[in-house]
Amino acid sequence: MELKILELFSGIGGMHYAFEYSQLEGKVCAAMDINTVANVVYAYNHPQTPVMNNNIQKLSVKTIEKLQINAILMSPPCQPHTRVGQKRDIEDNRSDALNHICELLPMCQSVQYILMENVKGFEESMARTKYVEALEKSGFYYREFILTPTIMGVPNTRHRYYCIARKENDFSFPGGSILTSLPVEDTQSKFQTKSLSSLLEEAIPKELHLDEKVLRKRVWLMDIVTRDATNTMCFTKAYTHYCEGTGSVFCPLSLNEMQNTFAKLKAMDDAKSCEKPEYWDLLQKLNLRYFTPREVSRLMCFPDTFQFPSGTTNRQKYRLLGNSINVQVVGELIKLMCKI
Repeated sequence: MELKILELFSGIGGMHYAFEYSQLEGKVCAAMDINTVANVVYAYNHPQTPVMNNNIQKLSVKTIEKLQINAILMSPPCQPHTRVGQKRDIEDNRSDALNHICELLPMCQSVQYILMENVKGFEESMARTKYVEALEKSGFYYREFILTPTIMGVPNTRHRYYCIARKENDFSFPGGSILTSLPVEDTQSKFQTKSLSSLLEEAIPKELHLDEKVLRKRVWLMDIVTRDATNTMCFTKAYTHYCEGTGSVFCPLSLNEMQNTFAKLKAMDDAKSCEKPEYWDLLQKLNLRYFTPREVSRLMCFPDTFQFPSGTTNRQKYRLLGNSINVQVVGELIKLMCKI
């Protein structure tokens, strides 16, 4: 079947790139998002795809039928299911859009495939219960996953909830529980583990190097990696704005050199020693920097053809990437969703 896709909560087009990665027949017929900055980026990279700058609650069965949609790819807001969002679940009005989709599904007879991504934790929510009930009511078979790109050799941890659903043919592998790997025939044995070295840029803007204030106060809280690392922290929309828990930072030294430098810093790590010039010299020797937006996009498996329009600030780039998806993981799931 040729897929005619509607991309909801489309952001910067991660699902679009995932569909291209899958190499299946079809096209993304339209995208919909309320974020105007994201929509500009989407349109810049996919000028042939109509982008509807609308609230998802405005989506109607009539629109789906007019576009002849048979597949939906979507990544609804995760904030209702996060600690930062206070885990208000369906009481959070940002859950209204997904609830609206749940109400539409039984009336959307043409839709045969649905892929949904959300934050880890969604699987325990009332929103998930309502979504699964809507799938069952609409005649879908479905499978749920918690996956991270590292199982596919990508050097980035990003645990996310995924649900793939289709009508007519049940899946060839069992459901009933949330899977943490792809089915046996698609295990990570076919993926080669990558190190960061293949994803790094050469020319790094000076403003991406950590300044003295951040280094002195936060260096011990950071996840610091070198070029041979095979993993990095999940990058969030607050990357570079907050230092702790928003993503890894990079050290160009070898792992051994970095560890030796930190051993010397630790030996001096008291209030009096921290003010000595030698301490600052050691901190500077680490030459720590943030990952560039291009490097973050590579870690999220966006192709290098993906570009931000001129005028997009780094802060906007990190926010948009932090809200997006891992292209390879979703691409593999699209293939699995459509496999007979």
